[in-house]
Amino acid sequence: MSKFRKLALGTALAAAAFAQPVMAQKLGLGRPALPAEIKAWNIDVRPDGQGLPEGKGNAADGEQIFSERCAVCHGDFGEAVDRWPVLAGGQGTLQARRPVKTIGSYWPYLSTAFDYIHRAMPFGDARTLTADETYSIVAYLLYLNDIVPDDFELSKENFTSVKMPNADGFFMDDRDQGEKIAFTREPCMSDCKTDVKITKTASVLDVTPEGEDAGDTFEGGDVTPVTEAPAGDDQAAADAPKAEEQVASAETAPAEPAPAEPAAAAPDPELVAKGEKVFKKCKACHMVGEGAKNRVGPELTDVIGRTAGTVDGFKYSSAMIDAGKGGLIWTNEALHTYLKKPKDMVPGTKMTFAGLKKESERDAVIAYLDSFKK
Repeated sequence: MSKFRKLALGTALAAAAFAQPVMAQKLGLGRPALPAEIKAWNIDVRPDGQGLPEGKGNAADGEQIFSERCAVCHGDFGEAVDRWPVLAGGQGTLQARRPVKTIGSYWPYLSTAFDYIHRAMPFGDARTLTADETYSIVAYLLYLNDIVPDDFELSKENFTSVKMPNADGFFMDDRDQGEKIAFTREPCMSDCKTDVKITKTASVLDVTPEGEDAGDTFEGGDVTPVTEAPAGDDQAAADAPKAEEQVASAETAPAEPAPAEPAAAAPDPELVAKGEKVFKKCKACHMVGEGAKNRVGPELTDVIGRTAGTVDGFKYSSAMIDAGKGGLIWTNEALHTYLKKPKDMVPGTKMTFAGLKKESERDAVIAYLDSFKK
């Protein structure tokens, strides 16, 4: 037996001998916990729903609560701010070199999200969310990950009916059978290595996806452009003599200068100021104005009148590119439709923005964007 093993064994025996008398006697400190005290701390929630509190909450209310209590770290749409965890997206990345582990792409049980949020969030202000607020936030996170529709209401009654996308990607912990033997066998204390070499390094897993993996966050849609229908044959025949008269008149009469197109009305300053506040919901992904660059979403300077999917240097989804090729122009009307409920307009988009339900907010943010020209 080596001197190191003798020393370790002697230390263990001495510690055991010293501990036994102490464990055998009552210290006379404290008292049994009261039922109410145990109940206050017994808040863990299990995958089968055991431990869930009474309550309910919907995704719409969750969006508002999340914006006020969670977005400062996790972004308005779960895209994450700086190095805080990203909560939405990442589907299909688990086998990639840098998988994006989110609630939607990785977590096997919804109870994990509820339990952690109710127990430990918001950061620095834990245990301040009510049960209803927690249900609402979890419902919103499910919506951001395309697991439930935007009108979904989560409650204790339907909680276990929600199946997470990666639920089948986990298996029961069998380390007591597979790994325990390797870590409990007699250690080798001879012919030890004299040097250690690094053979593998860990990848960074806690970053928000960039570029091609990020998807679109503002533009896109399967929209068919509307064109004026041609006049029927009868109407065309009736108009033919008039057209000939107009041509003859044009040949004999002196040319007149074409009337100038009326100048576009300047945006209402008050509406633009309101839009700047609404745009705070978009700033996590988009830039606008002088020096704007593409981020998670394309830059939005001069977006009014722009063909969808055409910003240089930004990698759009195929749905966005097809929409632009199909004739989608970002008019005020198109932006209104898109901003109201983006996923209805672009069913295949990867963006997680839930939409602006208030028409006044859509009016304001469009006026704000319209104030930036190249």
